[in-house]
Amino acid sequence: MKAIAVTSNPNEAVLKDLGTAYWPTWEKEVSTFPWTFVTTETALIEAGECVMTPEDGSPAVTFKAGDLVVFPNGFKGTWEVKKPLKKRFKHIDGNFTKCFFCGLKILSNRIKAIGK
Repeated sequence: MKAIAVTSNPNEAVLKDLGTAYWPTWEKEVSTFPWTFVTTETALIEAGECVMTPEDGSPAVTFKAGDLVVFPNGFKGTWEVKKPLKKRFKHIDGNFTKCFFCGLKILSNRIKAIGK
């Protein structure tokens, strides 16, 4: 299984190039739950702290506010949300429906930003 990649405190130019300001958001309270990624998800952690424990027994990965995290398609593991989580995310490479609707939300957010 491919590993999660974490970049701590990426610079603003990288975030601007990725368009993270337009990505949809997701929030989760303190909790523990299993998850299987059906896309490659890139997430900017805006608040909180989590530990992701891979199902295959690989070492757990911790990420927190300010981190840019890439979860590979097919990754299976358990989320442990230690502090309430807020993230921006983008789906690519995987489940067509998830990728399509994520892309629509990003496009909608970009259009709304033009009107401001």
